[in-house]
Amino acid sequence: MSLAPFISKRPWLVKMLQPLAQMYVNQAGYRKMGLRTDDLISEENETVLKALSRLPPRESYDRIYRIRRAQQLSMQHKILPKAEWTKPEEDVEYLGPILREVEAEEKERAALDTLTIAKKH
Repeated sequence: MSLAPFISKRPWLVKMLQPLAQMYVNQAGYRKMGLRTDDLISEENETVLKALSRLPPRESYDRIYRIRRAQQLSMQHKILPKAEWTKPEEDVEYLGPILREVEAEEKERAALDTLTIAKKH
């Protein structure tokens, strides 16, 4: 269960927690490696793999490039120069909407697969 709906309905709480959330994102360090939030989603799930296959070719290429560059930087124990860090306005969700769409399709498919027809007498 998520607290996000509870928090988003209360502007004063959003305003209070926003600096804490930004501090957490900065401490996570993935932006210093040139990554975006959706780059951190693990590819070990069939749903994620299906969503990745639906990405436009350019977005897919960019994702692979960012991940490989971050792996290389990690092995070298380095971070990117500050000018190349991912900026907050660039860190937009690109895989999440597709992932939610795939999950909804799977949920609908499961509901249709278990559908039973009741005969009326």
